[in-house]
Amino acid sequence: MKRIAALTMVRNDDFFLRKWVEYYGAQLGKENLYIYFDGTDQIIPDFCEGTNAHLHEKIGTQLVAAEKGRLKFLSSQAAGLLSSGYDLVIGVDADEFLIVDPKLGKSLPQYLSEQKISTSLSGLGLDFGQKLGEEADIRGASPFLEQRHYAQIGTRYTKPSVLARPLRWGSGFHRIKGHNFHIAKDLYLFHFGYFDMKRIQDRFNDKSRLAQGWEKHLKKRSRTIRLVTNLKARDFNSWTRFARCCQTVVRPPYAWNKPAMFELRIVVRIPERFSKLI
Repeated sequence: MKRIAALTMVRNDDFFLRKWVEYYGAQLGKENLYIYFDGTDQIIPDFCEGTNAHLHEKIGTQLVAAEKGRLKFLSSQAAGLLSSGYDLVIGVDADEFLIVDPKLGKSLPQYLSEQKISTSLSGLGLDFGQKLGEEADIRGASPFLEQRHYAQIGTRYTKPSVLARPLRWGSGFHRIKGHNFHIAKDLYLFHFGYFDMKRIQDRFNDKSRLAQGWEKHLKKRSRTIRLVTNLKARDFNSWTRFARCCQTVVRPPYAWNKPAMFELRIVVRIPERFSKLI
């Protein structure tokens, strides 16, 4: 079995970080989780006990510059972990979960240990929303996938999340600088950051995020909820198979190392087999 670490950086985000620690801790062991808090004014929560959690000087004050600095820092941390004995490093935000399709009956480390990865590996991105009128406000204590059943197949979240050697992530983990990406079969990246309208509205009241220039970004993210609410949900198996093939071949004209899908807006309903995972 390969030795695998997971890392992330957070600020004022205990809600998602708790789930992140629960999920990746169960999959990889808490001792293989590396969590960096953006700002020494943060408090490391009790649920991080057993992980490698560190306070770091705040990186930047504006969103774009801060994001570039954040990924430069995390890329260097991943390089250090790979040079210290890890075979693979998973880099994701605290609201992102790398999932192996339960139909395989394999854990995440089992699956990744079987893959031949020369540079990086990506899961197919699924951006979860809230189907208004059908799905209630999210309850943090209950499994997310028992409460949310719809997601947009999103190229933004088909990210090169797994590194096999020291490389440089672009902002948001969206690409590897100077390298292509490789989408694995039966591997998904579930993004939950904007899957609840009330939580999005609450973020508008977070003065530290607004000061960093997040207002436009947060408004744009409610679009996933509108799509999930208004579009007909398609079959998961057939459309994820299509999306994986399409994103493997198609590229946007401005970035050859990012996936594209002809700007199709495809919403799928998540099969019941996933419901207990997160």
